[in-house]
Amino acid sequence: MSENQFGRRDFLKRTSGLAAGSALALNAFAKAKTKVNPSRILGANDRINVALIGCGGRGSSDAQSFTKYGQDNKNACQIVAVSDVYEKRKRKQADLYQVKGYTDYREVLALSEVDAVIVATPDHWHAQVALDAMGQGKDVYLEKPMCHTLDEVRQLVDTVHETKRVLQVGSQTTSADQWWKAKKAIADGMIGKMIMSQGSYHRNSIEGEWNYPIDAAAGPNGSGDDHIDWEMWLGPAPKRVYDADRFFRFRKYWDYSGGIATDLFFHVVAPLNICWDKPQYPSKVMASGGKYAFHDEREVPDTFHLIAEYPEGHSLVLSSSMGNSQHIPGLIRGHEGTITMVPHGMFEGATPNIILKPEIVRLPGAQAGQSQYGTFPGYKFGKSEVDIPVDQYDMMQAHVGNFLSCMRTREKPRLDVETAGHAQVLISLAVQSYQEGRVKYWDEKNWRAVDAPVVA
Repeated sequence: MSENQFGRRDFLKRTSGLAAGSALALNAFAKAKTKVNPSRILGANDRINVALIGCGGRGSSDAQSFTKYGQDNKNACQIVAVSDVYEKRKRKQADLYQVKGYTDYREVLALSEVDAVIVATPDHWHAQVALDAMGQGKDVYLEKPMCHTLDEVRQLVDTVHETKRVLQVGSQTTSADQWWKAKKAIADGMIGKMIMSQGSYHRNSIEGEWNYPIDAAAGPNGSGDDHIDWEMWLGPAPKRVYDADRFFRFRKYWDYSGGIATDLFFHVVAPLNICWDKPQYPSKVMASGGKYAFHDEREVPDTFHLIAEYPEGHSLVLSSSMGNSQHIPGLIRGHEGTITMVPHGMFEGATPNIILKPEIVRLPGAQAGQSQYGTFPGYKFGKSEVDIPVDQYDMMQAHVGNFLSCMRTREKPRLDVETAGHAQVLISLAVQSYQEGRVKYWDEKNWRAVDAPVVA
């Protein structure tokens, strides 16, 4: 199938409108009355056919993870097609899996044998590819961040509901055991009224964060393996002449990424929304930071902080720098105790246990050290804290396995579109706050960021 059969110019024109979005067009499929193509009905023993869209570092790693899961679980899945605008990346993955490679991802979506797609493109393409895939009856493993704009969050949520597709967002840390153990402890009343959550994601990146190697021979004028379809890569982003730094290091630029907020904080905010009693939207978000360590072509800051307030009466504090590696422990504070999920501060790794530390309150007539809040039934006490063991396993394999299982059962996956959407709204608001230099408020009813508190 050729690009002309898809109407390339019309396609690029259509996708350019996605970035702008519209509060009046919250559901792209409903507005366009698009017919959703049926998906293949999976039998209990059918192998799931997966296509990779985006063959860069993350995409190739995801494909390896799916392949490993298939090999370790009676050929549960296999890679059957790949797509990328960079010929070298496309050919490498096509040769590896001995499948056909495509430049235009829509050709992959048109393949009836494809059951699901891995979306590992640059961030500004995430929503469009996922929406198109669901319209073609495909389930979607969508790399984080879930999308690039606030309007895209609503479009994805509505489209999952309308099409009944399974969409798992690829923040694999949410399949680690500590979040679910913390969720239970909090639900059991172990910390009382939640007051605040905190987390961090710090690195000391000597070469400059996201400064991936550049292939100088590659570009829109390159021949053979060096060719890049730059116009296709830009898609919904503003039109620009080819810039190798933007292509190979896209996370440094606002047109395609939210920098630290979307690349790293998503791994912090998504699991926190799991730990809380329910996923929540913030009411107020403030962000600050700057380019303190790396002074190159980048637009995004190398140091970034946010503070958010939630309408149910708690707050969130996050910190990150690419110029210093010392973390802040990831924890949730309550009036009656504190639960620490990641003592080392890195939200992407499993930990052998989580730590519950009660607040000790001296009551009139009570003995020193006696807790106001009882004996914490069901938990074994140390002298001043409780260690809750965490099961150890490969988070990525668990996340992939959960997605594939949900494809068969049609159940909601571990990082479903609603939970991920709550995280995405926060970090997108933080990006706007930083860019505009002012506090942003969330008007959920009208689905928009505003500059004054929302009156209920």
